[in-house]
Amino acid sequence: MNLADYDVLSFDCYGTLIDWEAGILGVLGPWAEQSGSSLSGDELLAAYAVNEARVQLDSPATLYPDVLAEAFRRTGDALGITVSENWASRLGSSVPDWPAFPDSAEALAALAENYKLVILSNVHRDGFAGSNLRLGVQFDAIVTAEDVGAYKPADNHFDAVDGVLEDLGVPRSRLLHVAQSLFHDHVPAKRHDIPSVWIDRREDRPGWGATPEPNGEYSYDMRFSSMAAFAAAACEARSGT
Repeated sequence: MNLADYDVLSFDCYGTLIDWEAGILGVLGPWAEQSGSSLSGDELLAAYAVNEARVQLDSPATLYPDVLAEAFRRTGDALGITVSENWASRLGSSVPDWPAFPDSAEALAALAENYKLVILSNVHRDGFAGSNLRLGVQFDAIVTAEDVGAYKPADNHFDAVDGVLEDLGVPRSRLLHVAQSLFHDHVPAKRHDIPSVWIDRREDRPGWGATPEPNGEYSYDMRFSSMAAFAAAACEARSGT
């Protein structure tokens, strides 16, 4: 793959640019501690991941704060620990508080000099607006679950990107998708024949974290352990054109 062959980069946000595992554990960790649970952070994330994916599949038009709250309740049920409405609401309203990865803003700023940037995100508009303040760039297009009425790995985001490309005047052959989650992003990207880059944020950690294990065929064309490494490679490729 030559990264100079692309003009538009579409990004997953949460897990790739925003550290959603830290954000989720910022609520689940204190809840578990208060409940007397000895589960580790990765155990809590693994339990939560399955339930969030199920809620998104069961209720694709539900806004993300309500998805978070219901997934938390189901996680509590699965673990035999009650989740009060206060705790459920705390997770549901927490998206704007989730931190960006330390390299995200600088990497995006560098990439914006050479590429058009698009967000394909599994959140609601208000949630992403809060996160975007932490990322510090103006995206050329933003597609949320609220906009398309479904959550990845459903096809809706990737169907909608064709309209985005038309508006930007860029052919589909010049689109590259960049994401951490094999389950949410690389599976549907493969279905749509969109080349992709894996940002392997959990490179040095076991398990799948806050994302379920992929349950469909996936592929990726390049792999980087950070946005900083990807941005450096992309900018170097562009400088050689």
